[in-house]
Amino acid sequence: MADFDLIVIGSGPGGYVAAIRGAQLGMKVAIVERESLGGICLNWGCIPTKALLRSAEVLHLAKTAAAYGVKVDAAGFDLDAVVKRSRGVAAQLSGGIKHLMKKNKITVLMGTARLEKGSDAPKVIVKDAKGADKAYTAKHVLLATGARARAIPQAGLEPDGKLVWTYREAMVPDVTPKRLLVIGSGAIGIEFASFYNELGSDVTVVEAVDRILPAEDEEISAIARKDFEKQGLTIHTGAQVKGLKKAKNSVTATISIDGKDEAIEYDRVILAIGIVGNVENLGLEALGVNVDRTHVVVDGFGRTGVKGLYAIGDLTGGPWLAHKASHEGVICVEAMQGKTEGAHPFDPWNVPGCTYSHPQVASVGLTEAKAKETGRKLKVGRFPFIGNGKAIALGASDGLVKTIFDAETGELLGAHMIGAEVTELIQGYVIAREGELTEQDLMHTIFPHPTLSEMMHEAVLAAEGRALHI
Repeated sequence: MADFDLIVIGSGPGGYVAAIRGAQLGMKVAIVERESLGGICLNWGCIPTKALLRSAEVLHLAKTAAAYGVKVDAAGFDLDAVVKRSRGVAAQLSGGIKHLMKKNKITVLMGTARLEKGSDAPKVIVKDAKGADKAYTAKHVLLATGARARAIPQAGLEPDGKLVWTYREAMVPDVTPKRLLVIGSGAIGIEFASFYNELGSDVTVVEAVDRILPAEDEEISAIARKDFEKQGLTIHTGAQVKGLKKAKNSVTATISIDGKDEAIEYDRVILAIGIVGNVENLGLEALGVNVDRTHVVVDGFGRTGVKGLYAIGDLTGGPWLAHKASHEGVICVEAMQGKTEGAHPFDPWNVPGCTYSHPQVASVGLTEAKAKETGRKLKVGRFPFIGNGKAIALGASDGLVKTIFDAETGELLGAHMIGAEVTELIQGYVIAREGELTEQDLMHTIFPHPTLSEMMHEAVLAAEGRALHI
């Protein structure tokens, strides 16, 4: 008889949510974690970075308080206190996961796991802090080991924890760099660039492709770049960092800009060039698991093709987002229990993407360019923040909401936003896509006034040439 019905390896937002759902379905569940409950997201990713960005936002409001008729003398910040608050938020939530495991009677096994061949599912060997191995069996084993920052093993571009940072070091800085180089302009790179720029760093962003935030709609990327440069960021696209030469407390970067190499000195460098899946030392090769470019290949319900073995989250590829992992965890565990009636296999195009910079960026579905590639006739609606009363009242009148519809069926193909609180607004369009609401359905939906969400309605109306406030 197996020790457990389900063993989950990794306690990030994919793993711990899957474990809880398994327990809710009556399964006897264990979860293996080698470091801290909550994984990278709660401890070194999503949550603590948002705490840092909130501090930056408050600082920005203090600096601009006079525009609101509020007097604030000499707005400044205490870096140690900013970091301490961020770490406190992470610790609080990690403790919350511990409570949830206890509440749902989930066994927590602290240690490092590897897999060996078993009967119903692979056998799980857990090495504890003392180096002792213990074997466990289960009917189902779910891999949720996540991913880590991609490094460039050449030309001095390897992170060293002091001068060349990954996201981990960038979240617990010992100094505020006077000059900071951020390599990569995806969500992680742009969020850190935005944070340190607000703290007063002279920030340069280098992106290899021709625009920043390359996963976003091209129009939104262009608006974002203009806004970031207005705030003081230096941005080089179509550029490449060829190498780093480290001194005692600075780094000289050789950057190819417009075909010419330039040597520029920085205090610190942040590598934000993507992630690689944590597939090593798990025993996947011996089990015959299909791994493609560091990511485990699965079907829409997390099945690996190896009996009793499943995988979810960053380990299985993009989009590399916590909410994607949580959703996959739920549908995967429900599929294990045969609860697939009415369930949909994982669809990456219904996963919202959010960047918590200043301004925020959010999207779901196809970009305009991707929508055009489908060959469909499109209707595109746009509504600017300047046309919204709530945005003007907030002092946040820069931004845009953009919608893309199939002109014949009215299907919402994509939605893209930049501006204040768009990471909160985007869910409305996500629900519309999941519920297969049409343009007509959204046009006939009542949005409250005065709210930022009214712009979502106006952007739908604009696709028909019926916007009311522009």
